[in-house]
Amino acid sequence: MKKFIAEFKEFALRGNVMDMAIGMIIGGAFTSIVTSLTDNFINPVLNVVTGGKMYTLQDVAGFASAFLSSIVNFLIMAFVLFCILKAVNTVMDLGKKKLAAEEEAAVPTTKVCPFCKSEIAIEATRCPHCTSVLEEAAPEEAATAEA
Repeated sequence: MKKFIAEFKEFALRGNVMDMAIGMIIGGAFTSIVTSLTDNFINPVLNVVTGGKMYTLQDVAGFASAFLSSIVNFLIMAFVLFCILKAVNTVMDLGKKKLAAEEEAAVPTTKVCPFCKSEIAIEATRCPHCTSVLEEAAPEEAATAEA
């Protein structure tokens, strides 16, 4: 069950999925702006031009107010989504930093002497237990010594 949850978390928090979800939500919010523009500006202008209806100053103010309200709603939605996405990215970065720290800790600091099988520092060139030379000659030096 833990593996299933981990796989789902990896899928759901992948960048492409998050971007697509944000795009869908922003698209839905933007639809309300387009609908408001059509209902509150384009249709009334067409009604006046075609002589279908005359509007008072209060009606025009109501149309402008409704359109501004839809723009403010869109901006609030976009800001909330931005904050949520920023928080998710921060949490994901913390997880990546933790994994990187664990990987750095996994780097070996010791090695085993091939002669006496004692554990020694990884930078050691001679074993402190059996005093054997641990590093082989560099390939260039070995070729020169043979010639």
